[in-house]
Amino acid sequence: MGELASVIFTAEFLGNSLRFATPLILAAMGGVVNERTGVLNLGIDGMMLIGAFAAFAGSYFTGNPWMGVLIAVISCMLLGLLHAFTTITLVMNQVVVAVAINTFSMGLASSLLRTLFGTSTNALRSPGFSEIGWPQALKDLPFFGPVFFQQTIFVYIAILSVPVIWWVFYKTTWGLKIRAVGEYPKAAETMGVNVAKVRYLALLFAGAMGGLSGAALSITGLNTFIDNMTAGRGFIAFACIIFGRFHPLGAGLGALMFGLAQGLQLRIQTVGIPVAYQIPIMFPYILTLVLLVVMGSGAVPAAWGVPYYPDEE
Repeated sequence: MGELASVIFTAEFLGNSLRFATPLILAAMGGVVNERTGVLNLGIDGMMLIGAFAAFAGSYFTGNPWMGVLIAVISCMLLGLLHAFTTITLVMNQVVVAVAINTFSMGLASSLLRTLFGTSTNALRSPGFSEIGWPQALKDLPFFGPVFFQQTIFVYIAILSVPVIWWVFYKTTWGLKIRAVGEYPKAAETMGVNVAKVRYLALLFAGAMGGLSGAALSITGLNTFIDNMTAGRGFIAFACIIFGRFHPLGAGLGALMFGLAQGLQLRIQTVGIPVAYQIPIMFPYILTLVLLVVMGSGAVPAAWGVPYYPDEE
C-alpha cells in the first residue's frame, strides 16, 4: 500500500484522472440540461457510442479531426431529435425510447464499422487531437503543468462547460424556463413558455454534448474505434447527474470522482498490488451502484419522466 500511496494523487495521476473524467463531464452536462426539463434520457450511452464512431469515421475519411467532431455532433443531435420526437410529440414511454436508442446505436455502430472498415480495425488509426500547444514554460510548471497544461481541447471544453451550464441555469431567462418546464410544465406554459420547444432544444443540446463526449473517447489517445467503446460510460454519466442532484456543479464533481476511480484502478494494476485485476476494474461500476443507491432520491424535478399533454387541465 505504501507503493500505491506514492503514485496516487501525483500530478500524473490527477492529469490522467481528468482525462478519464472528460467524456463523463461532457455527457453529464448535456444530460443535466435535458433532465432538468423533465425528460428522462437513459439513451446517453447510445449517443456517446454513435458520437465515438462518427468522430472516428469522419476523421478517418476526411483526414481532419475537427470534421470528425462536427459529424459526431450532428449525428448525435439527430439521435436527440429522434428522442424528442418520440417522447414529446408522440408521447411514447421515455424508458422504452431510451432502451431502443441504446440498442439501435450499438447495432448501427457495429454494422457500419464492419461495412466501412471490415472485420478488424486493429491497424486503423484516424487523425486525432493531441495536447494543446501551450508554451513550454506552462507545461513544465511543477504539478500544475502536467495536470492542466498537457491536455487536449476536450478537457478544457469539459471544464468550461460546467460553469457555463450553471450560469445558464441560474442567471439567464433560458435557465429559468428549463427549470420551470421540469418542475411544473403547465404553469410554465401558462406563463407563455413553449414546453415542447424547450424540451426539444434541451435534447438537441444533450445530443451535441453526447457527440463531443464520444469524440473525446475515439479521437484522442489511440484514435480508433472498437465495439461497445463506451463500456457503459453513458450510464455512469447518468449516475453523475443523480449524484449531483441535477445540478451542473454536482454532476461535474461526480464525473471527476469517477475519473479518479478509473485512474486509481489503472494505478493499482500498474504498481502490481497482488489483487485480482478484475477487482480494480470494477471500481467505477461499484461506485456507480453505490451512488445510485445512496443518492437515488431527492432533488428530482417534479415533472421528471412525466409525459406532458398541452391540452390537459
